[in-house]
Amino acid sequence: MATEWRSWQPEWAVAPGEILQEALEDRGMSQSELARRMGRPIKTINEIINGKAAITPDTAIQLERTLGITASFWNSLETMFREHLARERALEELEANADWAGRFPIKDLERNKLIQHDSTRGGRVAALLSYFGVASREAWEKQWLAPAVAFRRSPAFASSPEATAAWLRWGELVARKSESQPFDPRRLREVLKEVKRLTRQADFVQAVERARALLASAGVVLVLTPEFKGTHISGAARWIGPDKALIQLSMRHRSNDHFWFSLFHEVGHLFERKRSDYLDVGDNGSGADPAEKRADEFARDSLIAPSDYAEFIAARTFTAQSVRDFASQQGIAPGLVVGRLQQDGYADKSHLNDLKKPIRWPSAL
Repeated sequence: MATEWRSWQPEWAVAPGEILQEALEDRGMSQSELARRMGRPIKTINEIINGKAAITPDTAIQLERTLGITASFWNSLETMFREHLARERALEELEANADWAGRFPIKDLERNKLIQHDSTRGGRVAALLSYFGVASREAWEKQWLAPAVAFRRSPAFASSPEATAAWLRWGELVARKSESQPFDPRRLREVLKEVKRLTRQADFVQAVERARALLASAGVVLVLTPEFKGTHISGAARWIGPDKALIQLSMRHRSNDHFWFSLFHEVGHLFERKRSDYLDVGDNGSGADPAEKRADEFARDSLIAPSDYAEFIAARTFTAQSVRDFASQQGIAPGLVVGRLQQDGYADKSHLNDLKKPIRWPSAL
């Protein structure tokens, strides 16, 4: 009989007291006799059998000597049972937060295979917590709401902090798996010259991949993730380590001028004296905030030399050919010049759009 007890490992959560009671009945031993043999109060034995007291490691050794059932068996049984109780309590807590989980873009997360589908209320909450790498709703709020001062200034974060945080988390997870050199601002300024030339490359996907490699060599990870419903995010610039920056773009851009300007805009944030996180809505930043104005200016001046642009504007000749010639001089795609002219009011929003290149996003990039 002792051999059976030593080898048997339960596959379900069972109260140790129940097993102890069965062991006593199997031996024809009363609780009083066990208490005498162990030198313990009968009250302690009774509380263990009724689930009111746990089997401690010391008690497990005493049971091993008295009943011939290994201490490791009792310790394992107790551990599994207490874990089972803890999971039951955790499940109750998860189910209590089911309404909170409804604020997140569950379908988007499932569609992009970021979380697994779970039809149970508690299961959805558990999947969300695992996705964010936090243990509870309270921990999520401390991790994602309390420090997000810069993010809270964004209309996207204000309208749906849960959906926005889910999108940001996606970029964070991808970036942490991506290799890059330590952040180097001088190297970054150098590689931007080549990134600028990539705007003229015919194959957009190849251009983006090359830009990604160049930025990684300067300590910047470029991540492209579709925006979640209702977020209207253009991009974000973040620091995910002392030597690693993340630029995350939402793939909402429909033409090459919007995409490349947004990329350079986010890069501009990385040159701020004080490192901070930025979240941008729309295709051309948000000019109300001083930091956003600086990022806009950085993008404009990096793509088109200010003095050359001033001369071009002064000529007041905005034909398709003049735009092509000026774009060639600047080493950028003509669509970027058109976008600048439209943004500055020198060209109507419907004028010269044939020089812009539409973006057809692949399913994965």
